[in-house]
Amino acid sequence: MDSSSTTRRQATRQKLYEAAVTLIAEKGFSATTVDEIAERAGVAKGTVYYNFKSKTELFEELLRHGVGLLTASLRSAAEETDAREGTRVEALDAMIRAGLVFIDRYPAFTQLYVAELWRTNRAWQSTLLVLRQEAVAVVEEVLRDGVANGELSDEIDIQLTAAALVGMVLVAALDWQAFQPERTIDDVHSALSLLLHGRVSGR
Repeated sequence: MDSSSTTRRQATRQKLYEAAVTLIAEKGFSATTVDEIAERAGVAKGTVYYNFKSKTELFEELLRHGVGLLTASLRSAAEETDAREGTRVEALDAMIRAGLVFIDRYPAFTQLYVAELWRTNRAWQSTLLVLRQEAVAVVEEVLRDGVANGELSDEIDIQLTAAALVGMVLVAALDWQAFQPERTIDDVHSALSLLLHGRVSGR
């Protein structure tokens, strides 16, 4: 397959991802049909099956695509902090910001992703758990480095702390968009940054 064909296929898949995530967020996976996805994407039904064997495969690849973008944004934030010789806490703060930017850009995907994390009867459950761990592992690496260089306490539970930080960003951002949309991303980031730095008590 030449580069132009690959680019066209990637563009088609992107349209299908966007159509699917919007419809599934609105109606649920079971109620969403391939016909509706094709219509929303502006392509023929056969195009969906050319790119994906089934609706289930489309959704699984959608999860891979979305969580992959989130993981890449978190990693990029950490690497940019490294490049300017920032601290590990600064890297975590940058990752919080990157997560908020991602969620602000892809709100429907984030809502869907969080909802699916709580379901246990899905065909893609094992894939979702692997993808979740890939995102959390980026945060774990920064925490581990912080402990190793003495910046962070060696008493912290790295796995649980990483999961808590990722969860904090996801839940706070969804609450922001659903119930406090008038707030700016800078405002939300500032609030979460205070939590990261342990300054909520005011001491």
